[in-house]
Amino acid sequence: MSFLENRFLNRVLHKTLWTLVLPLCALWGIAQALTGQVVMRDPDTPHVELLTEWQGAPLRPLALSEVELRFAKHFPGTLARLTDGRQVLVLRTVDRPTRMLHPATDCYRGLGYRIRNEQLEEQADKTRWRCFIAERGGRAVRVCERIEDAQGQGFTDTSAWYWASAAGQSTGPWKAITVATPL
Repeated sequence: MSFLENRFLNRVLHKTLWTLVLPLCALWGIAQALTGQVVMRDPDTPHVELLTEWQGAPLRPLALSEVELRFAKHFPGTLARLTDGRQVLVLRTVDRPTRMLHPATDCYRGLGYRIRNEQLEEQADKTRWRCFIAERGGRAVRVCERIEDAQGQGFTDTSAWYWASAAGQSTGPWKAITVATPL
């Protein structure tokens, strides 16, 4: 019986990936949403200015955790966490297609959150966002995210962004914004 045919080994491998890899992704995303320190891994990544305000409120940077800093060492771009005192924004920038730009739902699920009400929403400024509610331990947070390219084209799905960028249909640098609002 080959390794791939062994159901027990496949389950163990699958559980290992879900219990080790996704929690790190989720910790990074949440930590990003709670700190705001900018980490630039790749010196060739174009400088992207941090947002200074969000919806009319001034933003201040938050520090990254040790886990986030370790993750950032391998991230091909910049990472920053900012807050307006009520919401937490995670700003990631990349200058080339990468699979390390994960959707927030994966990160939150990896941390044990239950995801509900996932939907696309159009804001007053006509931008589209992918939004959902994440719940764990009696606490809930509303999370919305989108990716924007250098020409202002928006993506609400990381896979669609990846293939458009890899095919040259979207050019960078790209900015991924995730906004977490406690409910």
